[in-house]
Amino acid sequence: MELDTINPYYGYLRIHKRFPNVWCPGCGIGSVMGAIIRAVHDLGINKNNVALVSGIGCSSRMPIYVDFNTLHTTHGRALPFATGIKMVRPDMKVIVVSGDGDGLAIGGNHFIHACRRNIDISMVVINNYIYGMTGGQVSPTTPLDSYAHTAPYGSIDPPFDATKLAIAAGATFVARGTAYHIVQTVGLIKKSLQHKGFSMVEVMSQCPVLYGRLNDFKTPSDMLYWQKEHGVNLKRWEKLSEEERSGKFPIGEFLNDNSKPEYTEVYAEMGRKIREEVTDVEE
Repeated sequence: MELDTINPYYGYLRIHKRFPNVWCPGCGIGSVMGAIIRAVHDLGINKNNVALVSGIGCSSRMPIYVDFNTLHTTHGRALPFATGIKMVRPDMKVIVVSGDGDGLAIGGNHFIHACRRNIDISMVVINNYIYGMTGGQVSPTTPLDSYAHTAPYGSIDPPFDATKLAIAAGATFVARGTAYHIVQTVGLIKKSLQHKGFSMVEVMSQCPVLYGRLNDFKTPSDMLYWQKEHGVNLKRWEKLSEEERSGKFPIGEFLNDNSKPEYTEVYAEMGRKIREEVTDVEE
């Protein structure tokens, strides 16, 4: 019996080729991969019309395991590759999956320019507060005073808020979920796939082996319960005082703006005008 007749989601996995996976026990990346698959399936998008692109890092191994059109590219460069795909095939659903280091550090410049162009790409940033695959270095989102192998006395670097950065740079759909609130996260990814323009969904995820051990989380479950207690629904967040917000973070849909033109459509229109002008000159 084919596995996809047992569970429809199996049809989106390269089960016979690439498993077991590389992720550590308790890692949240598998939950996020499941959320992406469920979003694609629930929306009825043909998997052959999906391109999943990544750079380098733990989360960037995801394209190896899913049966979409996939690219596992160089560090921080997933968005340029994804942009190339979208420019040539604007009909495709192009998804970028990235870690907080890959997407916001070495890939940070590409991130802000993809946002400002408003190209129709859905980016999922899996934020586990640390560089996982390369050994536990501080990332752009590591909280102040948190420990990493390159911050044995606590990080002194102010962290990025990826959602605020995306909004300021010009993204038109911005949201945040967690690996604990996975049903909500599936819904946010579905909305990002339906949105025309650049969308960014940040997913707070757990890295129990590096960040967890260095910061006194005993088990992966402790990290999930931390997400439960500290992730606050946006409507509730807006009612909290600054004192009540301390140590917590909002989750939900922050921006959904359909008023800004999408880049590939603007590019196609420019090409049409140029062709008309060339034809007029030749005549």
